[in-house]
Amino acid sequence: MDDHDTLTISTDDDPTLVLLTVEEAARRLRIGRTTCFALIRTGELESIDIGRLRRVPADAPAAYLARRRAARRAA
Repeated sequence: MDDHDTLTISTDDDPTLVLLTVEEAARRLRIGRTTCFALIRTGELESIDIGRLRRVPADAPAAYLARRRAARRAA
């Protein structure tokens, strides 16, 4: 590896992460960043503030999807 090569580490599938950035949560859900913020704003996707940062618990995207699937089955 020379000086011009960069190593990119993906955090999308890292099972050790406890909190995700909004962008990481959006990528897990395969939605846009703006849509992810809209879900957070409406309370559909759980998030927490840490200082000036917004973070999404790592299990929140799966919980959101489970609620959506359950609601779809109930309809």
